[in-house]
Amino acid sequence: MARVKRGVVSHRKHKKVLKLTKGHIGGRSKLIRQAKSSLLHAGEYAFAGRKLRKRDMRRLWITQMGIALKNEGLSYSKFMAQLKTKNINLDRKVLSDLAVNHIEDFKKIISEVK
Repeated sequence: MARVKRGVVSHRKHKKVLKLTKGHIGGRSKLIRQAKSSLLHAGEYAFAGRKLRKRDMRRLWITQMGIALKNEGLSYSKFMAQLKTKNINLDRKVLSDLAVNHIEDFKKIISEVK
C-alpha cells in the first residue's frame, strides 16, 4: 500500500479554522488547538444569540408600544386585550413601528380600540 502524506489536507483545514477565528484575542486566533476550541464556543454563542435576539426585539416592541400607550392613558395589557376582542390582527412589530414612526395612524388604532 502506498504511503499517504496528509500535510496538505491538514494545512488546508488549519488555515480554514484560523481564517474563521480571525479577530479572536491572543492564541485563540494563532494556535490551532485554541482556535478550534474558540471556534466551537463562538458557534454555540452565535446559535444562542439568534434565539436571544428574537426575545430582545419582542421586549423592545412591547416597551415602545407601552410608552406610546401611556401617553394616551391606556395600559399595554388592556390595549392588547381590546385588539383581540375587536379582532384587529396586527402584530407587535407593526404596532411598535406605528407607535414610533407614524403616531397619527397609531392614534387611529387606539381610537378604534376604545
